[in-house]
Amino acid sequence: MPHLPPRYPRDLRGHGPTPPDAAWPGGARIAISLVLNFEEGGENCVLHGDAASEAFLSDIPGAQPWPGQRHWNMESVYDYGARAGFWRLHRLFAARELPVTVYGVATALARSPEQVAAMKSADWEIASHGLKWVEHRDMPEAQERAAMAEAIRLHTEVTGAPPRGWYTGRASANTVRLAAETGQFDWISDTYDDDLPHWMEFGDRDQLILPYTLEANDMRFATAPGWVTGGDFEAYLRDAFDVLYAEGAAGAPKMLSIGLHCRLIGRPGKLAGLMRFLDHAQAHEGVWFARRLDIARHWANTHPHQRRERPHRMDRASFVARFGGIFEHSPWIAERAHAFELGPAHDSAAGLHNALARAFRSASPKERLGVLRAHPDLAGKLAAARRLTAESTAEQASAGLDALTDDERRAFTKLNTAYTEKHGFPFIIAVRDHDRQGILNAFRRRLENSREAEFTEACAQVERIAFLRLKEILP
Repeated sequence: MPHLPPRYPRDLRGHGPTPPDAAWPGGARIAISLVLNFEEGGENCVLHGDAASEAFLSDIPGAQPWPGQRHWNMESVYDYGARAGFWRLHRLFAARELPVTVYGVATALARSPEQVAAMKSADWEIASHGLKWVEHRDMPEAQERAAMAEAIRLHTEVTGAPPRGWYTGRASANTVRLAAETGQFDWISDTYDDDLPHWMEFGDRDQLILPYTLEANDMRFATAPGWVTGGDFEAYLRDAFDVLYAEGAAGAPKMLSIGLHCRLIGRPGKLAGLMRFLDHAQAHEGVWFARRLDIARHWANTHPHQRRERPHRMDRASFVARFGGIFEHSPWIAERAHAFELGPAHDSAAGLHNALARAFRSASPKERLGVLRAHPDLAGKLAAARRLTAESTAEQASAGLDALTDDERRAFTKLNTAYTEKHGFPFIIAVRDHDRQGILNAFRRRLENSREAEFTEACAQVERIAFLRLKEILP
C-alpha cells in the first residue's frame, strides 16, 4: 500500500450510536462474567528470578519493591490468596452453581496443582493471564512474544488443555496484537473500551475482544481512591447491575465483567459484599451468568465479523476514486481530506463526512463557490439531456423532479434563471429531505435572501447532500 499520511490508530467510535443487539441466550437482559484472577505464586519475587519483590495489589499500604530481597509480608499476603481465599471463593461459586472464568498466570497455576484440579472439576474456564504477573510495558516485542509462547506451552502442560482466552493485565502497547497473531485465542480481554464484545483486525486475523474492567473490580480495595468495606464494593456492583439491567430491559442488553482476586475478595470482610451482590443479581430474571468463552462463542455466532472498506486505510488514489464525487465534481475535497489525521472514527458516514466537510470549510471562498457552481440546476437542461451524475440523477428522481408537469417545469426554469442571475450560482437543496412542493416553496423563499445568506445556506446544503450520499455507502 502506498505511504499514508499520519493515521490515528485508536477507535473512538466503537459500535457507534446504535450498538448491535447482543441477543443473549434466553433473551437475557444482562450477561455477567465473574473473573477470578489467579496470580499467587506468579508475582514478582526473587524466588522467581525477579529483581525485586512485588508491590502491586495487596493490603500493604504504600508497598514498594524491595530490590534483591524477599518481602516476607508481601509473599504472605499473596499466599493467603492461594491457601484460603481461593477455597472460600470456590465454595461460594460452587454452592451457587455459578460459572467462572479464571485468569490464570501460568507459573502460578504450576505451583498450585490442587487449585487447578478444583477449577477443572467445577468446569471453570481457565484462560491465560500470561507467564508471570509482571509488567510488560517496557518488554521488547520479541521478549514478550517469547513469554506469551511459553505461557501457552506451560498452561497447556499444567491444565491439560491450551487456553482459549488471554488477558495480560499489566500489558504493553503490543500485547493485544501479539496475542491475536498467535491465532490461539477465541477472545482477548486486554481492553476496557466497551460494554459489549467487538472485533479487531490484525492482518488476516479477525480477533474477538471481550472488554474487561478495572472499576467493577476488587482491585480497588488495594488502590486509592478505592473500596474500604465489603459494602462499598456491593453498592458499586449493584448500581452497575441496575443500570445495565434497565438498559437490557429497554432492548439494549450489555455485559458486566466483575474482576476478583483471591487475596483481596477472598478475605471474609470483603467477601460479604460480593455475596450480597450475588443475592441481588440472582433474584432477577433474565440474568445470564457465563464464562467468557461462552460469551465469546455466542458473540461469534450471533455477530460474526464482516470485513468492509475502511476509508482511513485507503491509499490516496483509491480514496479519491471512491469519494471524489461526494462533493459534486470536486475531487480536490477528497484529496485534501485524505491528508488529514484519519482513523477508525472516520470509517462511518458521519466520520468521513466530518473530514470532507472540514476540507470544504477550510477552502477559500472562491474554491467553495466553484463547488456550488459545479451543482446542476434542479430539473434543468442537464437533467433533460440525461447528463447529470448518477448521484444527482437519483437524488432528483427521489423528489419526483424527473416527472414534472409542463407547468412545474416552467416554474423551475423561471426560478433557476432568476436565482442564478441574482446569486451567481445555482439553487442547491438536499432534495431527499423534501417533496416537489416543499422544494418550490424553499426556492421562492430563498430567492429573496441576500447573496451572503444564500452562499452560507447553499454551502450547508452541499454538506447535507454529501452526508446523504455517504449514508448510502458507509455505515
